[in-house]
Amino acid sequence: MTTLPAVDPLIEHMAGELKARLDVTPSQHPVMIGIRTGGVWVAERLHAALGLPDPLGTLDITFYRDDFSRVGMNPQVHPSHLPFSVDDRDIILVDDVLYTGRTIRAALNEIFDYGRPASVQLAVLVDRGGRELPIAADVAGTRLQLAEGRHIKLSGPSPLSLTERTQA
Repeated sequence: MTTLPAVDPLIEHMAGELKARLDVTPSQHPVMIGIRTGGVWVAERLHAALGLPDPLGTLDITFYRDDFSRVGMNPQVHPSHLPFSVDDRDIILVDDVLYTGRTIRAALNEIFDYGRPASVQLAVLVDRGGRELPIAADVAGTRLQLAEGRHIKLSGPSPLSLTERTQA
């Protein structure tokens, strides 16, 4: 098993990296979108740390998944909520764990259904490698390599903690 880091220092690290990368002046501030569920928990903390003036957006990518027909309907589907226009905006897209890239692809498809952003930067709590699509995090709290068949899960919303498990 891998020793997993505490979540709060990872989020502090991510906030520092995002502050250094982004223009957060009142005239040109980015908007933030969290992917349900773990990405929203991380985004809530990052959003507060960065002091972004626009409300936090949330995405539920269930209907955009490429495996929707195989896994069927998720019984806890929530509506996506983007309380701002994405057109010509710089977006920070937040998720908890980046693995194959398929969740991020689905999130990008949904965002583009709302409009055409100027840019999208990806911030993830954990980048665990194993990509199936050419997607990379711009900011990661940590990068981990896990043994085959092992997965990371973010539990929360309070407190947030990472656990490692074997895929069932």
